[in-house]
Amino acid sequence: MSGTVVFIADSLDNAYKFQQVLSTFDVEVAAGSTVQIPKLLATGVPHDLIVFEARGSALPRIEEIAALAEDRACPLLVIIDLSQIDKLKLPATVSADFVVHGAGQEECLARVRRLLGGGESAPHTELISVDDMVINLATYQVSVSGEPIDFTYLEYALLSFLVRHAGHAFSRDALLQHVWGFDYYGGSRTVDVHVRRIRAKLGPELAQRLETVRGVGYLWSA
Repeated sequence: MSGTVVFIADSLDNAYKFQQVLSTFDVEVAAGSTVQIPKLLATGVPHDLIVFEARGSALPRIEEIAALAEDRACPLLVIIDLSQIDKLKLPATVSADFVVHGAGQEECLARVRRLLGGGESAPHTELISVDDMVINLATYQVSVSGEPIDFTYLEYALLSFLVRHAGHAFSRDALLQHVWGFDYYGGSRTVDVHVRRIRAKLGPELAQRLETVRGVGYLWSA
């Protein structure tokens, strides 16, 4: 079944990449700049996904786009610079995700596939392998040396987020926002608790990769 994807960007940086990604799905693509948002997201016109490049002068419009996505009950994928992640707030009532500017085509395709609900696409792996660990992005499962690890959802979400952004340090507040998905009022130290549990379940060798960055937060060592 065909669908419609709206791609909004003020630069050509991601246009070619997402043209290739979206061409693997049975969708029609309506593309334009932020100036064309009223036309692209006209009231009463259904869409299956909005892809919004929230970079540069477009970053302040993320709340507007998120509100439009919620109003239309439409999934949202945001492209954002790594340095701006702390400013990103995704809508809570619709499926939403983000990719960092410069992310590989395979990661972008995996995000789009999930938000489109598993539509038909060219075969791409949804497995991430690190040493003896395998993370299955499709089934939300983790195994080490072939043995499944009993992670809670939030432990899995935190681990997979850090692994997918290996080599980048994130503050506790940023991790709360992008893993927990809302402003957690219990305090940012809950991240420390989950990190300790993850390390214990991974074992000493893999646990060394989940590094503490003093004065910042945590990163997964590449």
